[in-house]
Amino acid sequence: MKLKSVALLAVLLASLNLQAGDETGSPEKLTFTAEQEVQLTAVIDAIDLEARTVTLTGPMGNSRTLQAREDSNNIDKVKVGDQVDVKYIQNLTVQLWANDGMEPGEGGMTVQGTNKEGEAPAAMELVSTVETAVVEEINLEANTFKLRWPNGEVNEYVAQDPENLKKGEVGDLVSVTYTEAIALTLMANEE
Repeated sequence: MKLKSVALLAVLLASLNLQAGDETGSPEKLTFTAEQEVQLTAVIDAIDLEARTVTLTGPMGNSRTLQAREDSNNIDKVKVGDQVDVKYIQNLTVQLWANDGMEPGEGGMTVQGTNKEGEAPAAMELVSTVETAVVEEINLEANTFKLRWPNGEVNEYVAQDPENLKKGEVGDLVSVTYTEAIALTLMANEE
């Protein structure tokens, strides 16, 4: 199935992108990662063919409206009341790097895929964004640190683990990578 190949490629690209970065010679000092995965069955509550949107409601009553791509050709195959298998993954990685003069920046990547016409309706999307900030201040006594983001804003944060503040230095680079992936598959209807 083409959709599985696109999903695998997206995950590989994202992991390569996250592992790259040692090319500058700046050694990594600290990494934190958090991930959550949810798999559930949702029900299609609304479809707007003109706007190419589908609204799904999960088992806890939470709704989310999704935008179908222009080239997705199976949106007319789904109907209100259909059940959709949803797999949703979020990953957050925060890394502290020695900085050799780099300034804060940001970037992103989106990978999408749908099944071919005639196949069971399914879609996936992976969105990965990376934002970097420069450490402006570390206050060991107050257990706080300040980061300067790409927009020039400087924000203060409280460290969860005071020992981690000792691993950083003013001028270090902090990279925050947020990746969100969702895969949807129409479940077989029993009619």
